[in-house]
Amino acid sequence: MKALKAKELRDKSVPELEELVKSERAALYRARRDMVFRQSTDTAGLKTRRHNIARLMTLISEKQRGGTQ
Repeated sequence: MKALKAKELRDKSVPELEELVKSERAALYRARRDMVFRQSTDTAGLKTRRHNIARLMTLISEKQRGGTQ
């Protein structure tokens, strides 16, 4: 699981970012489920997905606020 780059994400629109959040949350759910059933041992992937979701949510709120910082 690769971390998403904020620089690349800033070019996307809010609906595109929301779609990415939806897919990341689904992937996080699947990864957690795999951990419970011992099908995966990638604990670092969970952290990366959580950070990606936070990064996306931050960009969405910045765009909705109108900030270009």
